[in-house]
Amino acid sequence: MTDNKRWWALVVLAAAQFMVIMDTSIIGVALPDMQRDLGFSPGGLQWVFNAYVVTFGGLLLLGGRLADLFGARRVFVTGWAVLIGGSVVAAAATTAWVEVAGRAVQGVGGALIAPAAMTLLMMLFGHNSRELGKAMALYGAAAPAGGTAGVFLGGVITEYLSWPWVFIIYIPIGLATLAATRLLPAAAGRRGSVDLVGAVSVTAGIALVVYAIVATNWPAGIAGAALLALFLLVQRTARNPLMPLRIWRTPGLATANLAMALLGAAWIPMWYFLNLYLQQSLGYGAFAGGAALLPMTVAIMIFMIGITARLLGRFGAKPLIVTGLAVLAAGVAGLQFTGGFVTNVLPASLVAAVGMSLAYIPAMMSAMSGARPEEAGLASGIVNTTYQVGSALGLAAMTAVFTSQTSGFQPAFAGAAVVAVIGAVLSAAFMRKPAVSEVESTI
Repeated sequence: MTDNKRWWALVVLAAAQFMVIMDTSIIGVALPDMQRDLGFSPGGLQWVFNAYVVTFGGLLLLGGRLADLFGARRVFVTGWAVLIGGSVVAAAATTAWVEVAGRAVQGVGGALIAPAAMTLLMMLFGHNSRELGKAMALYGAAAPAGGTAGVFLGGVITEYLSWPWVFIIYIPIGLATLAATRLLPAAAGRRGSVDLVGAVSVTAGIALVVYAIVATNWPAGIAGAALLALFLLVQRTARNPLMPLRIWRTPGLATANLAMALLGAAWIPMWYFLNLYLQQSLGYGAFAGGAALLPMTVAIMIFMIGITARLLGRFGAKPLIVTGLAVLAAGVAGLQFTGGFVTNVLPASLVAAVGMSLAYIPAMMSAMSGARPEEAGLASGIVNTTYQVGSALGLAAMTAVFTSQTSGFQPAFAGAAVVAVIGAVLSAAFMRKPAVSEVESTI
């Protein structure tokens, strides 16, 4: 494949990553309208987000395995077909449970797309470590940029059309992406089995634990913990497990995943409740609420593409992860104070965006840097799963805090800030600091 075609293929993959992650956030500004039209309770509303995140995070490893067995491009195409189908269901929903079901189907599609896209990226650029670093920086920036850009786009759509259009938009975009897959390399699959028991047990276990946190339902929590224990047992005994437990002996993998989980558990609740705060406390409309968060998108793009990669090469992953989580905590904590957009929300959200930008790619690269080449895809799948699971559990916990208080959104913001502080402290205490040369070899 020519160099020009490879970089155009990267554009397709980055766009897919952008859209998959945007699917977690585009509904943010539309949440109040969806709550009113579909009859969601304050606690149940978070399932519009978490139905996607739980299926997405829980099935990522299965998606990676399917990409290995059936070919990454084929699974990439299948994932987009599923995502389009889920979008149709979510757009047509007239009841809360149908909406949640549609979001779950979208999550299944995302779980097929994301690991297949990473496999295709490695096929395109894995032969050159410097090119791979540049490709990873662009691909990695597409994730948080998609998350925050979705807020703005969701505001425009909700204000001038209606909330079902935040899902309808995926239909033409999905079809256009499918047409562009001819740019992607084809690869034959290989023989092997699929660990369906592992995939079902981890996804159902996460869903039950999230439900238990929100609803304070201990039997559900015990059942979820039992399913997660079953998942670990299956991974230990299965011939072809989704997540061979030996991977956790990789240096730095566990601490990097812990940092990524806590990063998601702080960032996503901040984003979720900031959407509600802008509309329900400051009285912003859907468009104004989305536009108010546009500066975060710009800040993330500038830092991730232009600054973080350089800092990573100079200082290594650990200092950036610790600093990023600490800065994120400061930004989220700033949202606790009452005030208008210019005096409070804008500066605090920009600080939080800088923290996210400093920590995200270093944590991702740190999780993958110690893995053997043949396990790089698995390490990538694990760290992406960890981020999504952390996001789901963090949002569930902060939703429980929010619904149990009468003092507005401040307790939820405070809780998210505490999570980021814990992440910074644990990363500083337990994460090893690789040599700068080791980091440079991956960027």
